[in-house]
Amino acid sequence: MATVPMEPGETTKWQPAPGRLSAPTTPVDDLYVIGHFGIAHVPADDWGLRVDGLVERPLRVGLAELRAMPSVTVQAVLECFGNPLRPDEPTRRAGNVEWRGVPVAAVLDQAGAPGRGSLWAAGLDSGVFDGTPCTEYLKDLPLDVVRERGVLAYEMNGAPLTAEHGHPVRLFVPGYFGTNNVKWLRSLTVADHRPEHLFTTTLYLRTAPGGTTPEPVRDLDVNSIITDVRSGDRGPEVRGWAWSSSEIVGVDVAVVRRGAPDAGDGWQDADLGPVVGGPYGWRRFTASPGLASGADEVTARARDAAGRHQPLRGARNACHVVAVRDAADPRT
Repeated sequence: MATVPMEPGETTKWQPAPGRLSAPTTPVDDLYVIGHFGIAHVPADDWGLRVDGLVERPLRVGLAELRAMPSVTVQAVLECFGNPLRPDEPTRRAGNVEWRGVPVAAVLDQAGAPGRGSLWAAGLDSGVFDGTPCTEYLKDLPLDVVRERGVLAYEMNGAPLTAEHGHPVRLFVPGYFGTNNVKWLRSLTVADHRPEHLFTTTLYLRTAPGGTTPEPVRDLDVNSIITDVRSGDRGPEVRGWAWSSSEIVGVDVAVVRRGAPDAGDGWQDADLGPVVGGPYGWRRFTASPGLASGADEVTARARDAAGRHQPLRGARNACHVVAVRDAADPRT
């Protein structure tokens, strides 16, 4: 494969204001962009996916061959975990996208891959991140999970992937953070162990509550975002989205005084709409909380079927807080 041109510069980051995320399906132009080494530009006619490692029949699949295979369409949230060097900073990089591509299982079956193990996904991008040179972006994932729901995606919202989002093909695993959904996909390698790499065993790790060992960041946290706050006859009218790696079962909304996001006894149950897309899509919430004396902010807190609640503060998925009088400029 020819040398892949990269846009010059260091890590590329862009995210829209929350107000641009009001649509059930996020337009590609409103979807956040992350490129750890910049943006790779991969010629489609020169692209091919290598499948190797502990397989019976190593193979290479070109784009035309991939597009000729039976495809699936899934709609699910794509969310950035955030800066791995500052994992306690709240982030609002998310969108709900329709993906089209080939189930990873179909290609693994062609190669004679086993049912379990470790799947190493490598991208065509390379460079220096946090002072560490990398010859590729690399993630490792549980093979059984990728077999169950992974997609070799070549379209978003009915159009070919853009360069910013991994053209011509990226890995997408619904319910997993974006760091695992490798863009500009180059190869899938089946192994029986984890690889030592900056993006596998150094960054994007965290220790679960009560745990002692850092683990890879994979399943989505319970999270929500307020996209719209309007003045109504009975106070602010609040709209937003909530999502998780398990079903969203409730969202609480409150109007609070600035600097007091705990909301005291002011939490109210929001009305929930249906999930947009499949089980890993986001869910609309709406509420009209009363305007308490002295209150000037609104906040939302989601909970999921696994019993998880958004933390009030001090975490990457902390409750979103928006000024009632200035919803066009929400605080993150």
